[in-house]
Amino acid sequence: MGVEIERKFLLAGDAWRTLGEPVLLRQGYLSTDPDRTVRVRIEGGQGTLTIKGRSEGATRGEWEYPLPLHDANELLDRLCQQPIIEKYRRRITFSGNVWEVDEFLGANAGLMFAEIELASEDQAFDKPEWIGEEVTHDKRYFNSSLIRLPFSQW
Repeated sequence: MGVEIERKFLLAGDAWRTLGEPVLLRQGYLSTDPDRTVRVRIEGGQGTLTIKGRSEGATRGEWEYPLPLHDANELLDRLCQQPIIEKYRRRITFSGNVWEVDEFLGANAGLMFAEIELASEDQAFDKPEWIGEEVTHDKRYFNSSLIRLPFSQW
């Protein structure tokens, strides 16, 4: 079983905008059940199918598989819950860790946050100056929640 340990933070300032290359991501959900989310994503011309289990703290099971691009597009257009999530992601290395900074589009425009994946929940890490308040446990920031209640409706 794969495991994902991820923490999320709001952004403070715009210094992150000069770092990393923005890549467009399109993703949708076949299931948003808290016990099992099933996501289809296209990033940089590559499709993936990801299955995640229920979050326990900042940890949850995660399984990811390559998906042909044509199939990923069809699933996003025909079967995934709407609206799909569109966002630009930048991967920024800071003090040996990779921060993923997401800037959302569409119904979630204006929402921006950063995520860091860790080896353990208690792993120490340095935060860049542009990292703000932690929102790891606020379910509104789960991408699967942003389909049901987009940022524009908060």
